[in-house]
Amino acid sequence: MPQSLRVAWMGLAAMAGTLLCSAPRLSAAQAPEASSSSPAAATPAAAPATTPDLPFTHGKLADGAAKSAVCSACHGPNGNSVNPEWPRLAGQSAVYIAEQLRLFRSGVRGNPVMQPLATTLSDQDIDDLAVYYEAQTPAGLEADPSYWRDGQAVYVRGDRTREVPACIACHGPVGRGNLAAGYPALRAQQSVYVVKQLNDYASGARYVGPNPLQASRNGTMMFTLAKRLTPEQIRDVASYVQGMR
Repeated sequence: MPQSLRVAWMGLAAMAGTLLCSAPRLSAAQAPEASSSSPAAATPAAAPATTPDLPFTHGKLADGAAKSAVCSACHGPNGNSVNPEWPRLAGQSAVYIAEQLRLFRSGVRGNPVMQPLATTLSDQDIDDLAVYYEAQTPAGLEADPSYWRDGQAVYVRGDRTREVPACIACHGPVGRGNLAAGYPALRAQQSVYVVKQLNDYASGARYVGPNPLQASRNGTMMFTLAKRLTPEQIRDVASYVQGMR
C-alpha cells in the first residue's frame, strides 16, 4: 500500500490549527481545577503529583513470554492475531495494555472472554505481559483497496467540517501511538476490531460504571470524537490502519 511519510508530516502540520482549537474543549473534563485561593495567601506550592508506576518499571519480558501462552490462543503467536475480531497486541504500548487489562479485571471494560481471564492476573502478571507484547513486531496486513485512500485522508487530515482532528496527531505518522500520552498503536490492527471499538466509543458501550467517559486516561477524547465520525469514515480509517507498516 503506497504511503508517504512526507505527506503524513505535512498533514500533521496542516492540522495543527484545528487541534489547537479542538483540544481545550475535548480535554476540559480532564484538566485540573484552577486554585481558588487568593494570590496573596501565603500557602506553600503544591507538590507535583506522584507519577504512577509504569509497566516497564517492574515488568519482565521473559516472564511475559511464558505467561503469554494462554493469550496466544486468541491473540496469535507473538501477539499477531489472525482472527479479525481479536486485536493484535504485537508492538502495542505497554502503558496502554496494562491500563486495559486492569480495566478488564475490574469489570469497567466488559468482555465475556477477557474479563474472566483478567481477573486471574496479578499486577506483576499484567506488567510482564505488557512489556512482552510491546517488544514484539506486528506482522503486516493488507488494507481494503476500496476504502484505504479515504481512510488515509481522515487519518492524515481529519475532517474540519465535522470537527474531527487528524488521527495522526495522537497515533503518529505510521500508527505507532504515543507512549508518554498513552495513545495506542494502530498499525497493522485488525480493521474489524477497530470498527467495533470506534462504534463502542460512539455508542458509549466501551466502558461501564459510574464515570465511563473518564475510565481511561484518553476516554473522554475518544468518546467525543467517535460520535463525530460517519459509519463510512469509521470503515475507511479502520481499513487504512490495517494496512499500515
